[in-house]
Amino acid sequence: MTMMIRQLGLQDYETTWQAMQRFTLDRTPETDDQIWVVEHPPVYTLGLNGKREHLLNTGAIPVVETDRGGQVTYHGPGQLVVYPLLNLKRRELGVRPLVTLLEQTMIDTLAHYGIAAIARPEAPGVYVNGKKIGSIGIRIKNNCCYHGLSLNHAMDLTPFSYINPCGYAGLEVTQLADLGIAVDRDQLAERVLHILTEKLHS
Repeated sequence: MTMMIRQLGLQDYETTWQAMQRFTLDRTPETDDQIWVVEHPPVYTLGLNGKREHLLNTGAIPVVETDRGGQVTYHGPGQLVVYPLLNLKRRELGVRPLVTLLEQTMIDTLAHYGIAAIARPEAPGVYVNGKKIGSIGIRIKNNCCYHGLSLNHAMDLTPFSYINPCGYAGLEVTQLADLGIAVDRDQLAERVLHILTEKLHS
């Protein structure tokens, strides 16, 4: 199965989300899968299960109510965001295996840099020493998925303190830069894509 990788750079969240929705609605059973790699300007996104009580003090940062699963999270420059747009039926891939695959992609990426990370079944995402470093939110429509994963790289983490990340009060977050890993964004994206595409083809 062919896979198109699109490097989109810094893109508005809502515009990208609408483009993912359009791509998913317009695709046919023959449409090739794509992976979009992107960064977003500062934005809080509230998933379908998101409760506004978890938005503590958002200030000037916009809040977007989106259609992915999960609670509230923050996106900003210095965070790697990867959106796999996949035909799950064609790949014979269920929702939970997809979440596990995305989590394992981040865990394997971090292991490459010498960081031990784990997934927590009760709280999807990836954690290092109890602090969240990677988030996952997906949407399934017509047996196809969009949205995806975000991995904290080298960003200002302060906005996370103005929410209950993923609906957990007091949940701390971390990033590669704070763990002593200096890697540029393109190298990190390349590593994530290499691992993700290998897993999708295995």
